[in-house]
Amino acid sequence: MFFRNLTLFRFPTSQDFSQLDELLPEAALKPVGPLELSSRGFISPFGRGEEALSHRIGDAIWLTVGGEDKILPGAVVNDLLARKLEEIEQKEGRKPGGRTRKRLKDDLLHELLPRAFVKPSRTDALLDLQHGFVAVDTSSRKSGENVVSEIRRALGSFPALPLNAEVAPRSILTGWIAGEPLPEGLSLGEECELKDAMDGGAVVKCQNQELQCDEIGKHLEAGKQVTKLALTLDDHVSFVLGEDLIVRKLKFLEGAVDQLENTERDDLRAELDARFALLSGEVRRLFMVLESALKLSKADA
Repeated sequence: MFFRNLTLFRFPTSQDFSQLDELLPEAALKPVGPLELSSRGFISPFGRGEEALSHRIGDAIWLTVGGEDKILPGAVVNDLLARKLEEIEQKEGRKPGGRTRKRLKDDLLHELLPRAFVKPSRTDALLDLQHGFVAVDTSSRKSGENVVSEIRRALGSFPALPLNAEVAPRSILTGWIAGEPLPEGLSLGEECELKDAMDGGAVVKCQNQELQCDEIGKHLEAGKQVTKLALTLDDHVSFVLGEDLIVRKLKFLEGAVDQLENTERDDLRAELDARFALLSGEVRRLFMVLESALKLSKADA
């Protein structure tokens, strides 16, 4: 259950989670209704058949927001609507107006929704109570905010906000490629994205390439700035950090995974438990490095 992306939010470390387990059942996922398009709520992080809606190790909490979405292709609805409109035009000798079109479309949706297939989904989140951050396993800011909203709905109050850097992330990432020292534990990967400072300017994407080289140096001299940068932390995790402060392509390397091989596990639950312990520790370390390097604002201030 290793996360593949991290969309991060900060919340006050004074936030009270003592009633979390009692409140989560009220915000649990309910089956999507016959005339509903979607439903969201908490499910067990351990999968179907498990009752626990949260899992905690020390100051780290694992939550999972589940979803059910009706699959109703727009092309199908539009095709049926066109047929209905054509029938009316042939019968009455006139084209139906906007109100008629809207009414017919609503009628079609009510007719089709109960028979539509349901697509399940899940989005995992890690809450670090010691440092006051939420890491959502998504590269979409909107999806991350939806998870935070579900936590807020369960707790009643959860003042979590997207990360805010007190320095421009572009300048920091550009400086690291240009030769400025990286924070302890960080090393450059082999992927980056550079953009002209002007909106709408040229974009250069590099992969599988040494980043501190003459070719990249010429782009920097031309005024381009780094907007995405591949990094490795302690030879444990590799990732791509964007100027939007979203961590993408998160991958756990042998240096981290080897720790699991030294852990005795008797069942799947124990293995997931060990993986979460490893995940929470590595993500916390990564967050602390980024917090210092990018001067991330605290939510308690």
